[in-house]
Amino acid sequence: MTVWDVRWVATTGSTNADVAAGARDGAAEGFVVVADHQSAGRGRLDRRWEAPPGTSLAMSFLLRPDDVPGARWPWLPLLAGVAVTEAVERAAGASAVLKWPNDVLLAAGAGDVVGKLAGILTERVETERGPAAVVGIGLNVSQTPEQLPPGAASLAATGVEPTALFDAVADRLAAWYGSWRAAGGDLMPSLAAAYRDRCDTIGREVRAELPDGAAVDGRATGVDDSGRLVVDTGAGTVVVGAGDVVHLRPR
Repeated sequence: MTVWDVRWVATTGSTNADVAAGARDGAAEGFVVVADHQSAGRGRLDRRWEAPPGTSLAMSFLLRPDDVPGARWPWLPLLAGVAVTEAVERAAGASAVLKWPNDVLLAAGAGDVVGKLAGILTERVETERGPAAVVGIGLNVSQTPEQLPPGAASLAATGVEPTALFDAVADRLAAWYGSWRAAGGDLMPSLAAAYRDRCDTIGREVRAELPDGAAVDGRATGVDDSGRLVVDTGAGTVVVGAGDVVHLRPR
């Protein structure tokens, strides 16, 4: 299991940027930066991610899966999503589901979604020691409804402590990452089943909006071995990768 070397700070610009800089400076796998507040947080496609100081956790983990083919690396954010849902359940006693490719949603039971609880951003970093992955997770902890943007949710009602939440995330991420890496990045039945069971996107009618303005409409039926969403359009099956999608919306 990965041993984490954690640096916890009150505030920083971006934990992903901090860990990426550490990776380029030769930091070993397991280097982690956790912040109670970040002033220049980013989500996928460079979207801004902001929260009032002291109300959220921003954490970034340095991984060096250099023995795993690059084609399997897109499973890292999905694997991290499974880890976060498990951590939320264990530490806060709350239910969470996944929206492909990188969102964690707070659930109210019976399939109802309250709002976005966390976002995951995984970035590949080239270093002298070889390529590395920075897995960033932004998790809403104690924001009040007035402090949350539309469509978002937090764990404020659970009273969970940030340290307990981080410990749970770190534990579950280490467990899933260790198993995935030991399997050479192959899609393990246990990981595939865990993701399928927790992914709210699978089984829904969706529209995947692409950078060129085109869109793919259909029913999401699963995720393939490379972490791409499989969509049944009615006229055939189309797979779309996270890097190819600007927005994924329900229909």
